[in-house]
Formats: sequence, structure tokens, C-alpha cells
Amino acid sequence: QVQPVESGGGSVETGGSLTVSCTAPGFTSARCGMHWYRQRTGKKREWVSLLSSGGSADYADFAKDRFTISVDKEKDTIYLQMNNLTPEDTAVYSCVAFGPSCGNLWGQGTQVTVSS
Repeated sequence: QVQPVESGGGSVETGGSLTVSCTAPGFTSARCGMHWYRQRTGKKREWVSLLSSGGSADYADFAKDRFTISVDKEKDTIYLQMNNLTPEDTAVYSCVAFGPSCGNLWGQGTQVTVSS
């Protein structure tokens, strides 16, 4: 099983950028992919992006052209770079590994706050 740990959240102003990280020891060797989700206050958790073990990326419509997912395999870390942020992006961002040997465990999340 792969246990992710998120970091890198913080506060930015509208139009700013932030990169959050998801470190999951063993996820590369276990050939896991990784999803990013977010949960805004009072809203259901929503899917943001994924990176498959083969390197394919996909994004929710709201994330396309603004967010970029990437990986550093040597560090077993997935990054989500977020640009042109708006207050609607304020949320707790969490990651979860997926794949046959990955365990589908969630991290604790990292808070991103965008002020107007």
C-alpha cells in the first residue's frame, strides 16, 4: 500500500500561482497512478487531475489550461502546479494513489486559500 502525504498549500491572491506536492514512498516502484481531488467548504469532494503510471495526464474542465500535474519519480512525488488561481479554487487538496498494488489510501490534504 502507498500512503500519500500532501504539502505545499498556502495562501495566495487572485491570479497567483501555487504548487502542491504529494509524496508517496513506493508509488513509482508499485506502478501506481495518482489522483488529485479537492474539497471546498460545504461542497462534495471533486476530482481535479490524474497522472497514470504510464505518464498520461487528465484534468477536470476547470483545471484545464491552468493546472499542470507532473512527477519526480526519484522523489516519489507528484506535483500539481496551479496558475491563475481564483477564490473558487480555495479548497483542501488531497491525493490518492490508484492501481492494483496501491491501496487507494488518502493523504490528510493540504489547504489552499485564494483571496480576492
